[in-house]
Formats: sequence, structure tokens, C-alpha cells
Amino acid sequence: MVETFNRDTHITVTTTKGVDYSVPSGLFINGQFVKSVSGKKFASVNPSNGKVFAEFYEGDKADIDLAVKSAKAAYKSWSKVTPAERGRLIFKFCDLFERDKQIFAELESMDMGKTVKDMLSTDVPDFLACMRYYAGWADKIHGKVVDVDPSLQTYTRHEPMGVVGQIIPWNYPLVMASWKLGPALSCGNCVVLKTSEKSPCTALKMMELWTEAGLPPGVLNIVSGYGPTAGSALASHMDVSKIAFTGSTGVGRKILAAAASSNLKKVTLELGGKSPNIVFKDADLDKAAYWCSIGIFSNHGQACSAGSRIFVHADIYDAFLEKLKETAQKLKVGDPTSEDTDQGPLVDELQFNRVMNYIEQGKKAGARVVCGGERNGTVGFFVKPTVFADCDDSMIVVKEEIFGPVVVCLKFTDFDEVMERANSTSYGLAAAVHTQSLPLAFKAVNALEAGSVWVNAYHLGPPSMPFGGYKQSGIGRELGKYALAEYTQVKAV
Repeated sequence: MVETFNRDTHITVTTTKGVDYSVPSGLFINGQFVKSVSGKKFASVNPSNGKVFAEFYEGDKADIDLAVKSAKAAYKSWSKVTPAERGRLIFKFCDLFERDKQIFAELESMDMGKTVKDMLSTDVPDFLACMRYYAGWADKIHGKVVDVDPSLQTYTRHEPMGVVGQIIPWNYPLVMASWKLGPALSCGNCVVLKTSEKSPCTALKMMELWTEAGLPPGVLNIVSGYGPTAGSALASHMDVSKIAFTGSTGVGRKILAAAASSNLKKVTLELGGKSPNIVFKDADLDKAAYWCSIGIFSNHGQACSAGSRIFVHADIYDAFLEKLKETAQKLKVGDPTSEDTDQGPLVDELQFNRVMNYIEQGKKAGARVVCGGERNGTVGFFVKPTVFADCDDSMIVVKEEIFGPVVVCLKFTDFDEVMERANSTSYGLAAAVHTQSLPLAFKAVNALEAGSVWVNAYHLGPPSMPFGGYKQSGIGRELGKYALAEYTQVKAV
């Protein structure tokens, strides 16, 4: 990796295994790392030990304004770059990222607690697959000729939005960046991306690779900061034509309001969920337990689409609980850099306390702890995979998004009953059904009110498939060709 950046905006971090990496601490605006206008910094804590491992410059309204101005100026020339060249630049970046994937895996593990094993087996491949998917789309975005009258030439053009704002969450920093940057850059937009203050490290680090790949200054700008300051400024900026946000439903409402009250900018929202896994009585219990475990314990339960409610047919309820308990207890919780660790820590102390509070509420409400239900160790923000049984739909742990390794199990007896209960939520992001009957699977898929439904699986999805929610789980779609429509505007000629 070529080091050509200001030492004032770079720091050296040391991994738990003693490896030193140079990491950008500044914002990335107009092709260079810079200090924030205010000069303020915030600390990033390694959730494995609760210690500060780096400090980053904190962007706010003034920095967002500079980043938007940079993107707006760059758009004048970027809009003239050929689609094939846009695709080539993205492909080049991906090759560089693949070269340095170990660095990104270790940094993200320090920054937010994700296991290095999962980073290398899942997040990094998913990131690259998504970026390369959209690199391939760059020269295939076009309008249509519409025959209206022999004397007229009528057609449509699909044009970029211009400057787009993107706000990514802390739970999947790299993957969520690819979901947004891929289609935005492929379509010819310029971007101002705000990272979460909880996990800014890898998004900033990748800007070194974008620079090495030859991306022109101003095309992609990154501001690390807090939602009420930097995020709000981006959502309400008059020169931003579109805003994309992934996060909680509550903040999503604020983003939507800011977009409406400013310049009516186009909005994509990917929000919360309380997704159901439904295990019918003919399901393969070993496979169902495995996929339900993947659905809730992947990324330590910190996923908007986590399968946090499991409805199990009464005839197999006890047998399934034993299988799920066995699967959950096999998961090793601990050092995220270790190759045999399955689950690392939660992202920070705030999230740890939130999850532990929900666990205590579940116990007090009468839910039975099948396994877990307590902290793992005394150092860091580790929580044991927790399975609650004998729950009812009125419990807080059943109704509210916990965002941790906590799942509730509920009995059902017939199809109509379980569909009504599964859908009786304000969310509609994801769901899954487990059965060996194809007709039953299709019947359930059609009845579920969710943007994504898996059959005998969970958390699978190539970048060619759309992702987004029903109801209060979001607006618009990310991924697939559907995302291209979110980053273009159609002109009739």
C-alpha cells in the first residue's frame, strides 16, 4: 500500500497480536485526509477489552458542507467520465482491497468486535461481490426507445442524481458501505458518506485504496461523526439530491422529515426489524436449529434482519428447543481474533447494557432461560448466546428489537394463527420458514409481510437480489438492479 498521506491525520494502531497498522484519523474530503473544522475528536473503544484503541476527528455541519461542496464540484467532471471507466475504477479498487483484506479484517475486529474469521469468510467476500456486481453494471445503465409516432424520436435517459448522501450503521461498516457506494458510483453520482462514530475505521482506511485506484478527488468523501450533528446536516443539505440511511426506525423518521423539509430529496431507508423464523412440524430439526442459530447469532445478533422470534409448532417444540440449545452452546464466545471463536463482543458498553437489560426484562416477565442469559467473562462486552422459551406475544423481549444474541421461542398450532402472529408487528424486514413441504413453503412465503423471506435458510443473499422492508422497516430497495433506480432519475425525451 502506498503511503502518501498527511501524518497529522494518520495514527498507528497495534492489534492484540502486536501488529502495527497505519490508520487514517481524519475526514476524507476532496481527495485528502483533513482535520475536522472544529478540531474535535472522539474515541473508538476496542469492545474486546473496553480500552480506547484510536481517536478520530469528529465531523459536524461545517465539515458536511465542505464535503458536499467538494462532491458538487467533482460532479462536473465525473459526470463526463465514461461508464466503462467508472466500472474499471471500481474493479481496480476491488483488486486492491482483496490484496489488503487481512488488514481490513483485523481493523474491523478491533473497531467493532466482529470476528476475524467471519470477516474473511463472509464480510470481505460479500463486500467484494457487491462492489464488483455494480462495477459490471456501470456500462449497462440505459434508457429505452419508445415508439410513439413515426415522425417522432422518443426515448428515455437514466441520469445520475448528482450529489448523494449516505449514512451507514456501525454493525456492518464495510458491507453496508458496499451496498450504498456500489450503485451510487456505478450510476455516476458523487458521494458524501457518513460513518458511524462507533466504527469509522475501515471506511476511512479504504479511501487510501480508492486514491490508489485513481478515483478523482471529490467523487467520494467520508465524514465520521454523530447523527444529530453530521447526519442531520447531510439529510437536510440543500445540495444533496438523495439520502440513503441504514439504522433504527426512529432515526429513519428523522431522516425522512429532514429530507422533506429541505429540498424534498429522494430517500432510501433500511430500518429495524423483529423478524420471525417459523419452524413447521415437518421440518428437519437439525437443519432448522442450525439456520435459526445463524439467523440470530450471526454478528452477535447485531443485525436489523436478525431472526429474533422463533415460532415452533407445538408438536416439536421441546425437541427443537433441545436442538437449538445444543447448537447455541457449541458457539465459542471470546477473542474475535482467534480462529476458533464464533462470537465476539457487542460493539460497546451502551449496547452491552441495552442487551443485558432486555435479558433481565425477559426473566422478570417469566420467560424461561434455556441457555445463556448472562455476561461472558468479566472483561469486554461479551454476552452468551441466549435462548428464551415459554414466551408470549405480550412480552417486551418478543415485541422490541434487542439487537443482540437473544432469541425468543413461541409455540403455535396452526398455519393461520402463526401467520397472524408473525405479521403482528410494525416491522416487515425479513422472515424464514422451515419445512420439507414445498406447497407449504410457498403458502407461507406468500402470507408473510416481509421484504425478504428464506426457505430452510437464513441470512443468504447475493448482491443481485433486492433487500428492503415492508411497513416501518424501510422505504425503497438496496441491492440488485432495483438499487440502480434509487440512484438515477428518468428523463423523457
